[in-house]
Amino acid sequence: MTATEKFPEPYFVKTNGIDMAVYEMGPKDGVPVILSHGWPELAYSWRHQLPALAKAGFRAIAPDQRGYGKTGGPKGEENVPLYSIKNLTNDMAGLLDALKLDKAIFCGHDWGGMVVWQMSLLHPERVAGVIGVNTPFIPRLTSDPIEAMRAAYGDDMYIVFFQKFGVAEKLLGEDTARSMRFFYRKRGITMSEWEKLPPEMKNFSFMDGLKAPEETWPGERLLTDEEYAVYTKAFEESGWEGGINWYRNFSRNWRETEGVEQKVNVPALMISAADDVVLSPAMTEGMEKYVPDLEKHIIQDCGHWTQSEKPDELNALMVEWLKRRYA
Repeated sequence: MTATEKFPEPYFVKTNGIDMAVYEMGPKDGVPVILSHGWPELAYSWRHQLPALAKAGFRAIAPDQRGYGKTGGPKGEENVPLYSIKNLTNDMAGLLDALKLDKAIFCGHDWGGMVVWQMSLLHPERVAGVIGVNTPFIPRLTSDPIEAMRAAYGDDMYIVFFQKFGVAEKLLGEDTARSMRFFYRKRGITMSEWEKLPPEMKNFSFMDGLKAPEETWPGERLLTDEEYAVYTKAFEESGWEGGINWYRNFSRNWRETEGVEQKVNVPALMISAADDVVLSPAMTEGMEKYVPDLEKHIIQDCGHWTQSEKPDELNALMVEWLKRRYA
């Protein structure tokens, strides 16, 4: 997004019991593309994609999702189940209803990628296509995912650590600006460097790194001061609980999707980042078994935050595929 292009102001729609903040660019009669953010992100994470899609003639729609930003969501441990994948996808279906849209192309990054792939399974009639950014389609596991992660990586692995209600949000909220500077970094480690590390150093215990002095953090700051300020203000106002609650539903999601056919029956584009060690390109191997109409690309010299690290490359891949398949 250039200096002359301001991020749009939100409007609000009622969906599935929440008031969802929605940010939109592009012609109302354009093919709708709904952009689903991850953690710890916002609709603002798509600030470089909204104008590119709009310029290409698409109706680009990015919500702050349940628990995030101006949408927010219910608080309290008793409300953790309200952040299940069924609720997250029902939010999106309700967004379509509110905008009087039969279906849309769904594009998701990080946790948002899980949402859009599951949209194609739980609401297939509302999905015209799927774009996964870093996040591959992961078929339902044969065992409880939290127990599998705990067995593989231990209790300090960040997703396992997040299961303790109130702990991670307190730690991250002690200095939200610092937490944002910790997460939003680039060039921390390449995939080849990661693969050479001993197993005990690959347990994804990111919270330990947060406690270290800032000057020891790997990589470089990714965002401008203005961009960091947007994220900081949003998470100071909403808190961290809602977003982390998404992680607290891994086991529930696994139980509640038993019997759902693991087949994506729409055109799909998978864009991986070569140096994303959490969602590696290797995880896309074999996706074709579950996503028959699949096209795959890898963006080089790019870590986890693809929308911000390599916006031009991401935009070009998305727009070219969308024009070829939906124009």
